Amino acid sequence: MQPEFWQDRWASNQIGFHQREVNPYLQRHWPVLGLPVGVKVLVPLCGKSLDLVWLKSQGYPVMGVELSEQAVQAFFSEQELVPHVTQKGAFKVYQAGQIELWCGDFFRLDAEAVAGCRGVYDRAALIALPPLMRAQYAEHLNALLPSGCQGLLITVDYDQAQKAGPPFAVTDEEVQLLLGSYWALERLEERDILAESGKFLQDGVTRLEECAYRLTRR
Repeated sequence: MQPEFWQDRWASNQIGFHQREVNPYLQRHWPVLGLPVGVKVLVPLCGKSLDLVWLKSQGYPVMGVELSEQAVQAFFSEQELVPHVTQKGAFKVYQAGQIELWCGDFFRLDAEAVAGCRGVYDRAALIALPPLMRAQYAEHLNALLPSGCQGLLITVDYDQAQKAGPPFAVTDEEVQLLLGSYWALERLEERDILAESGKFLQDGVTRLEECAYRLTRR
């Protein structure tokens, strides 16, 4: 999956992955992590998510990473924020107060850039990537974040033969394989959401489950 895929999705407004409300798993389970207020949170492939605003409202500075500059600009416009824009290596960084969005390729992010991050939130990154790229993403995430980092991961699982991604199906077994060597994983909640997912029903999907994980970097 090339960067142009996501650029085209944003350009054509094919952004069904964008949630119009703050994610309920984030609201329910973020407090469980026990991260001190003031800890910076890394949000890979963040789009223009309202979750960024929620995290900031709870006292957490946010570092989002997003490939599409259109998405980054839309976020600040919709939040009526005027960002300060700088260039940091391969990234154009938009910042307003405690929210900074790094526009560029997540895989070009280095440990120095995320040195202040001790939290991570992934609702739409792992499930946005096909299998090979998921492995690359996990390897990069594992290399970036230090011991003691806490995070929340949200996945979906369904029969991939019934519908092409994204979002891609990510099983519990794959989560364990990709992250289990570096992170302690705790399943916080699992829900059957098929009845409330019209597009999946229309496409003939017969099972659709969401799962929220607590991540603790070893």
